[in-house]
Formats: sequence, structure tokens, C-alpha cells
Amino acid sequence: MKTKLIVFVAFLTSMATFSQKQWTLKECVDEALKKNISIQQNRLSLELAKKDVDIAKGNFLPNLNANTGGNLNFGTGFDPVSQDRVNTSFFGGSLSASSGITVFNGFRNTNIYKQAQLGVASSMLDLKQIENDISLFVVNGYLNILFAKENLEAAKVQYEISKTQIEAAEARFNSGVIPKGDLLNTQSTAATNLQAVITQENTLDLALLNLAQLLQVPVTGFDVASVDVGQPSENLFYNNSTMVYDKSLDRMPEIERAKLAIENADLNIEISKASFLPSITASAGLSTNYGYNLNLPDGFSNTALFDQLSDNFGYGLGFNVSIPIFNRFQTKNRVAQSVINKEVSQLSLEREKVNLKQTIEQAFLDVRTALKSYEAAKISLASQEEAFKNAQERYNFGAMTQFDFDQVRTRLVNAQATLISSKYDYVFKTKVLQFYAGDLVLE
Repeated sequence: MKTKLIVFVAFLTSMATFSQKQWTLKECVDEALKKNISIQQNRLSLELAKKDVDIAKGNFLPNLNANTGGNLNFGTGFDPVSQDRVNTSFFGGSLSASSGITVFNGFRNTNIYKQAQLGVASSMLDLKQIENDISLFVVNGYLNILFAKENLEAAKVQYEISKTQIEAAEARFNSGVIPKGDLLNTQSTAATNLQAVITQENTLDLALLNLAQLLQVPVTGFDVASVDVGQPSENLFYNNSTMVYDKSLDRMPEIERAKLAIENADLNIEISKASFLPSITASAGLSTNYGYNLNLPDGFSNTALFDQLSDNFGYGLGFNVSIPIFNRFQTKNRVAQSVINKEVSQLSLEREKVNLKQTIEQAFLDVRTALKSYEAAKISLASQEEAFKNAQERYNFGAMTQFDFDQVRTRLVNAQATLISSKYDYVFKTKVLQFYAGDLVLE
């Protein structure tokens, strides 16, 4: 019984510890990269590409084959004693081994091997790109949770203010200072603020659920560590989008993959040209055979097996040269196709560069716009806070109606929400720009 109690307490302790765990941003990214199915599939694709390299290596090695066979014949045969044809049964078989190697085939095997190596590099870039996408998804989800938490705290503050005002309104109503309608308006405002708290709690729960699902962890007890995003700087991290674009050209996987596609196209051209050149193969073989007459006349016997294998043993060497003369212009047209495909790959690289440049230009503009919105939101909130202080004093002295006071409060709440929203919008868009520049650090 005591043992069971200890185990039960330990279980509750472990559950409490798990529920209290707050995931850092880096932990969230690492967990998502470890469990994401698309990433796992790309890792398997990378392993397949590595096997293609091993297969291409094998083309340089000779092959080796062994063969054996046997046959049993029934029918008439010549009797060496009586000089007559008699019924006989004969069993025979053979053994052989052969090997062949490609001596020269226009460097086709060499270029295929290089292509396989490019395939590995391309698969690694595919994996890197999807890891980048997942990382940005996690960063966005993480910031959404922080955004929801801050909104929830702001809503709770407004609700606490409303509850305090209800107490003050009840005292003033009981003293006959304000009519019952003002008291009811105060209570209605508090109910509205409570509804806002519930709405923000639901928003936070949904944000936690989305990130937990992305990480494929239980949502029960899931939470993230707070990150002090501080007050966003008024100075941009980068002077212009060109600075970010120049840094991204050397690190974005889609650009590197497009460059590899051009290298692959060059190898395809060389492989196609190989068909213009002669190919040379060499071969070697060993063979022997044996046989048994199953109906030998009396006084005769079959030669021993190993004697037959030795007596019938033979070997040979050979080579073959194949010289292409005319193949209906197939090789010429395949080379032309390969050249066109290289031009397509070159245009694909230019397209990727244009897309990247446009994406970064848009991201840079988004950051500048978000910064302006954030600065405007700060000014607006400062004005609304002053207006609210003034309105609160006037309301306390009975110089403002409950309706007018609620209007001022509503504008203050909206200004607070706008500031929170614009702050996190600016932070995320700044992270995106840092990601393209290679300066994003996950902590």
C-alpha cells in the first residue's frame, strides 16, 4: 500500500512538472523540426538520393555472374561394342562464370555519378527549405500566443476597473447622486468587459492549440515562456531591402537549388553527347561441362566428375567496340533538348532571384509600414490615456455622464488593443526580415 502511494505521488508530481513546463521558442522550433511529417519524408528522400550515389559508383565496377545447368536425354544411341543403335539415357551439365566491365562509354558513368551527387545536395536544400518554413510557422504561432496573453491581461485590467466603478456607482446611487440608469450602464459595461476577457481567453486557448498541434504535443498543460519583446526600436535593422537581398542570395536554399539545376543540365548535355562517341567493354569467362551415360554396356564406365571438369575446362577474354555511325539523328536531337533544358534552368534561377527580391522588398516595406503603425498607435494611446484621466476626474465629480465616460473608455481600450496588435505585427515582420538576412536567432 505504501509503495502504491509513493508511485501515485510521483506520478502526480511528474504531471505537475509537465503542466508547469513553459516551452522556449528554440524548444518549440526544435520539437517541430523533429516531429514534422513532411520533414521526415524529406529526410527519407535524402537517404534515397544517397543510395543513388552508391548505385552510380557501382557502374565503375565489373560484374560477375555464375551459371549452371543440366539436362537429361532419353532415346536411341550408338553402342560402341555391338555397333548397333540401342536405347540409352544421358545426363549432362555445365558450369560457367563470366565478368564484364565498361572500359569507356563517353564518360557517361562519370557524369551520372556527378548527377547523383547533385541529387544529394538538392535533397539537402529541399530539406533546408521546409525546415525554414516550419521555423517561421513556429515563430508566428509563438508570437500569437504572446499577443493573446497581452490582450488577455489588458482585458482583465479593464474588467477590474469596471468592477471598481460598479462599487463607486452603487455608492453614488445610494446617495442619490446618480440615477439608476447610470448604475445599470456601469454594470452593463462591466458585463461587456467580462465578455471581452472570455473572448481573449478563448483566443489564447486557440493560439496554444495551434502551436501544440504544430509541435504534435498534448495541448493539456501546454504553455510557452514569456519573451520580453520590449519596445520595438524606431530604427530599422537594415537601411534598405538590397542589403537584405544581397545577404540572402548566399543562403536561401531555393537559389542554391536553382544553381544546382543548371549544373545538372550541363551534365545532361555531356551525357547526351556521349552517344556520339564509341563505347568499349571487356569481358572474361570460364566454362566446363560434364556428362553421364546412364545405360552404359557392361565393361564400360563414365569418366569421374572432376576429371571431366578438368578435361573440359576452358576460358576466354574478349572486348567489344561499338562505334555509332547513324541513329536517325536521335543523339543530335537529344543534345539539342538538353541545351534547351539548360536554358530553362537558367531562366528558373533568374525567376527565383526575382521572386526572392520581390519578397524581400515586400517584407522590408511591411516592416516600415508596421513601424509607422506602431508609432501612430503609441501616440494615439498616449492621447487616449490623457483623455481617460480627464474624463475619470470629470465623471467622479459628476460633470460627465456614464454614457460619455464609457465612450472615452472604449476609445482607450481600442487604442490599447491597437498598440498591442501593431507591436507584435512589427516584431514578427522584423523576424521575417532577419530570417532572410540570416540574422534570426532563436532563444
